[in-house]
Amino acid sequence: MGENSILAALTYHPEEGALRFRGVRYLLIRPETLITFQKALEQEVGEARAGQLLYSGGFTGGQLSGRKYQEGLGLDDRQAVEFMCKMGGEIGWGRFRLVELDPAAGRMVIEVKSSPFAQVYGGGAASGVCHFTRGVFAGLASALFGAEVRAMESSCLAKGEALCRF
Repeated sequence: MGENSILAALTYHPEEGALRFRGVRYLLIRPETLITFQKALEQEVGEARAGQLLYSGGFTGGQLSGRKYQEGLGLDDRQAVEFMCKMGGEIGWGRFRLVELDPAAGRMVIEVKSSPFAQVYGGGAASGVCHFTRGVFAGLASALFGAEVRAMESSCLAKGEALCRF
């Protein structure tokens, strides 16, 4: 089995029933739980609005984590994105790869293989379904670029494509 720096640094706090990484609380949850929620939300408010709401949650997490880990670990922009990509894989969100980072142009491109969100969602989606992931990296980009960003999922495993690209 490979090394996993996140699992090695997780601490369990039994008095709270909490898992923490560098002081930040995390939780383990099955992707089926989140996708069942996502599909129910899509039925209630429509796919576009559901995507916006899930994106918003991911955005907050990405922005907070990006700032915390960049400052706490003394990372430059590229190192922060690479850290978040590595962390994403180590916490089970798929295999991430930084394709492009151009802070001056305000552009970042990330690819994800084996997204659990897309895998569990199933095939036949008309558009990208990895709203949490899209939001996380938009939040990170916003923190790094110091500006509002627009994030898109240009390809998605749930659409029958080979990988997810943001």
